[in-house]
Amino acid sequence: MFKRRLQALGYLEWKKVNINDPQHFRKVVLWLEDQKIRQYDIQDRKDLRNIKSEYWPKAFAKYCKDVQCPVFDNDVDQLEWLIGCAIWLEADNDIKQYSQNIKEMKLKMKQEASVPRLKSKNPLDNLDFENNKFQEGVYCVAKLLRIPRHSNHLVTLKACSKLVQRRFNSECLRNPNSKIVRGKPFPIMNCDPGFQLKKTAVENAAKILALLYIQDIRNLQTKINEVIVRVQNITANPKTDTKLGKVGK
Repeated sequence: MFKRRLQALGYLEWKKVNINDPQHFRKVVLWLEDQKIRQYDIQDRKDLRNIKSEYWPKAFAKYCKDVQCPVFDNDVDQLEWLIGCAIWLEADNDIKQYSQNIKEMKLKMKQEASVPRLKSKNPLDNLDFENNKFQEGVYCVAKLLRIPRHSNHLVTLKACSKLVQRRFNSECLRNPNSKIVRGKPFPIMNCDPGFQLKKTAVENAAKILALLYIQDIRNLQTKINEVIVRVQNITANPKTDTKLGKVGK
């Protein structure tokens, strides 16, 4: 809970701070005194500098008393108060700059508030697709659907999406047999690809790739035909074709 404030104050090791570690705790207190609070003169900070000393807690208790910290019975709360004190002193030392920043922020917020915004209701917009838990969830769904796991979880997710769209839509659920391919299997290994290779395994792989390519071409042709039909519906509409009638009528 202190990391963001320590980052704002310029503490270089803010990411590594562990308040439960006595050495981390003492280093943060010493840094606050050296860089921000400066309650003591440099020569009077030696007791705080000796962070490995068994007498450091007494030095810290005296320091809290000297800076008039209102908290006495909890080290974490005392540190929180010291960080707040450091922030207040930092702002007070450069009040002109921070006042200007506050004015600019208020003006920016006012301008942003005047611009209408569309709030997305799609829960997917708030997902972190690179999160480890999300990736584990994708692979878990793929396992349930018996889809091979790809090194890129987004590719696996796309495969899951296609399977769900094709096999779990309302029509398929009403009539599952309509989507089940039945009939005699095509003898793909007996087809002639138009070339011959020395190794049988390589030739079989080439046959499979050739058939997959043909399937892709057929799917592309189907989509092209669908586009042509849609364009024809538009051009044959009197509202969009000046030859057939007045536009807009």
